[in-house]
Amino acid sequence: MALPPNTKPHRQFVPQADPDAASRAFYEVLRQRRSVRMFSDRPVSEETIRWCIASAGTAPSGANKQPWRFVAVSDPELKRQIRLGAEAEEREFYERRATPEWLADLAPLGTDADKAFLEVAPWLIVVFKLMKQDRDDSGNQGQVYYANESVGIASGMLLSALHHAGLASLTHTPSPMKFLSAILGRPDHERPFLLIPVGHPSADCVVPDIARKPLDEIAVFQ
Repeated sequence: MALPPNTKPHRQFVPQADPDAASRAFYEVLRQRRSVRMFSDRPVSEETIRWCIASAGTAPSGANKQPWRFVAVSDPELKRQIRLGAEAEEREFYERRATPEWLADLAPLGTDADKAFLEVAPWLIVVFKLMKQDRDDSGNQGQVYYANESVGIASGMLLSALHHAGLASLTHTPSPMKFLSAILGRPDHERPFLLIPVGHPSADCVVPDIARKPLDEIAVFQ
């Protein structure tokens, strides 16, 4: 039987365990992931970061346009500039932009404008959303579709890959994030989406004592 144009046979991933056991095992791994703000300066190899980003790059995207760029930063001076830029925006947020309700919701997490972890964590991965495709050899830029959804999915897969590699991470969203484009010299068609510190948790790391909603509150089976 001839294949339709531009297709190839699908090779399904088959886990070693049955689907019930495999899905439960994956849940047991992911349920241990926590957002961390207390990092060790213990090194993490570039090879590890490369494979985690490669995993994120396998995400589905609108019309397969893959509208993402992952900028991995380990240079101490760049990390310091990013920290200073993030803290400037965060001070504005906590002192002027945030509503009382928003601040009350953040209070149990113990967050504030101090972002020292941005210099301590060995890597910062800045996720950029492409508003258009990169220019081709003729200077043309094609369209992208469902960019927010596509980059959001890829970011989730990146967090899962980092956790699977035994690394801690945090989704940090200082707003606005234009300073990241300036510091990292990114082109106009790339917009900052997430700032993710990556590394090992510090020996004295603690996390907020919070719980996830149970399955029956987040899922409906009909």
